[in-house]
Amino acid sequence: MAERRKRPASLRARLLWWLIPPMLALQAAYGLVAYSNALESADLAYDRTLLASARNISERITLTAEGVRVDVPYISLDTFEVGMNATMFYRVSGVHGEFVSGYDDLPPFDASQPRTRLYPALVSFYDRTYRGQPIRIAALRQPVMDAGGTHGGMALIEVGETLDSRQALTRNILFEVLWGQLMLVLAAVLVIWLFTRRALAPLDALRAEVAQRQPGATTPLPLDSAPRETAPLVQAMNGYMARLEQVLAAQRRFIADAAHQLRTPLAVLHTQAQLAARAHDPAEQRRIAQGLADSTARMAALADRLLSMARAAHGGAEAPRMLDVAALVREVCLELMPAARARRIDLGFEGAGVLQVAGTDLLHELVTNLIDNALRYTPSGGVVTARAYRDAGNGEAVVLEVEDDGPGIPAAERAAVLEPFYRGSAAGARNAGPARDASPAGSGLGLTIVRDIAAAHGASLALLDGAQGKGLLVRVRFSPQ
Repeated sequence: MAERRKRPASLRARLLWWLIPPMLALQAAYGLVAYSNALESADLAYDRTLLASARNISERITLTAEGVRVDVPYISLDTFEVGMNATMFYRVSGVHGEFVSGYDDLPPFDASQPRTRLYPALVSFYDRTYRGQPIRIAALRQPVMDAGGTHGGMALIEVGETLDSRQALTRNILFEVLWGQLMLVLAAVLVIWLFTRRALAPLDALRAEVAQRQPGATTPLPLDSAPRETAPLVQAMNGYMARLEQVLAAQRRFIADAAHQLRTPLAVLHTQAQLAARAHDPAEQRRIAQGLADSTARMAALADRLLSMARAAHGGAEAPRMLDVAALVREVCLELMPAARARRIDLGFEGAGVLQVAGTDLLHELVTNLIDNALRYTPSGGVVTARAYRDAGNGEAVVLEVEDDGPGIPAAERAAVLEPFYRGSAAGARNAGPARDASPAGSGLGLTIVRDIAAAHGASLALLDGAQGKGLLVRVRFSPQ
């Protein structure tokens, strides 16, 4: 089963594909930042709670002759645990580090912990593991005095709590932030979708207009309703349709001209066939049969020229390759030498070396038409010269020339003779002499075919006067390789 062709993605899908992943990536990055901020905010809030608990305990510390004493009402710790999932622990140490009250197995205070600068107190915050759970501890150093107001040293109050409440608060903050961001992304996607539908509406209108066009319609698309970004596309389409119109117009002209040119030979063949059917004299039949043969040859030559013209107008179907123009001209001269001798025309070739250009087999048709056209127009006893050379003064371009000493073409008619089926005022002078009837008359397509083949190969065509203003010089200049 043939593999189904993958449909190209729409512009809307591409816009969403290019916009949504970056937005999700930004949301993920924002989520990490939000999580870090939430964790910092939770630590700040709960550290303040720990400090408040430590200060509440410090207010219950007294210094007696026996040492430091503390009266910690557990209702005070319970107050801070209301609405919280955390478990709190505390320990009070005397001025000499002795245990006074609380949990004696609480991790010992690390004196290297820096004092926080967020609060006007001698307090340090740090994390430890206690009874298999991570906890956060606030260690407050509190001066203690006896009843007479004498400074007795520094007591240490340590209050710790598990991280359950902090983590729950962090999760709540993160969830609210991410939920808000997700709603924002969904709203942005909806807005982008609606916006692209509205923004791409002119493209849908353009598609509908093109889809509704009848086959062969080549009128340009309107530019005034096209968005600025699509204007180059519409202009390119209009340019393509203009070129297509030229091709279609050329095909219509070709069909009309071909029908007109073939109508007369067919009528002649029909008349001659009717005459042959009614003739009884063998000599008359032979004369009519010869006329039929001549008419058939002329018609075959015309059909061949029409096919060559159609092939040249479309540039051929083969890929260009490197061809030697000098060898090609020499070969065509040898092919047409019998026809030149039959008309008593001196056909010569001038050229040497290898002159390569990128081309197709249509170049053989071009050279054949040029030399054949010169032979047809040159009277008996005339001279036709074909030459190929490299023009050193114009970028080493390869030049092909065919020159004859026939009647030539007036300057006023040189543009017209390149059109199909046009015969100049000198057409009646061609093939003068004994060889005049040796071949079919010209079809008026030779130079047209040369023009189309030269254009297909990016070459220029020029019709000039021959040597000393006599005859015609046809020059084909190929672009430098």
